[in-house]
Amino acid sequence: MQPEPNSIQSYKNVLEAALLTSPEPLALDDMARLFSGGVARATLRMLLDELRTDWAGRTLELVQVASGWRFQARNEYKSYLARLQPEKQQRYSRATMETLAIIAYRQPVTRGDIENVRGVAVNPNVIRTLQERGWIDVVGHRETPGRPALYATTKTFLDDLNLRSLDELPPMEQLVQQETLLES
Repeated sequence: MQPEPNSIQSYKNVLEAALLTSPEPLALDDMARLFSGGVARATLRMLLDELRTDWAGRTLELVQVASGWRFQARNEYKSYLARLQPEKQQRYSRATMETLAIIAYRQPVTRGDIENVRGVAVNPNVIRTLQERGWIDVVGHRETPGRPALYATTKTFLDDLNLRSLDELPPMEQLVQQETLLES
């Protein structure tokens, strides 16, 4: 059994090993449990900032997402790594992406709210697809007749988009401009 770390480098080594081997992002509370005496959140943040600096310019980078911290390949290597994945990334229909955007920008929303914005009925398969992907979930029910479900995005949605919070989403106006350019 290894002794508890007693230097900044030892702490960083333990954090690095945990982050590199974890299949999911690690929250600060999870990382604090690595050390028997516990570590203050401010100390963990300082150590994580140092680790991020240590890895600057390498093939992996330490990033913070909604559910914690993780190492991931830098963007310039993702096209090469994609060649190792024989499966194509799932493509989503325009209706699915529009529904997800409405939920992300206006949450919490009901199916009726989505239909009002889109101007068409929402196919139940669209909602099911987004729920199965883990991007949306029911967060409550509106206090109106029928008590319709309220949908909101999840931490998985934020993690998959490398976002820490919804505040990091691009402004809606920017998305509308991009769509207008694509349609021209």
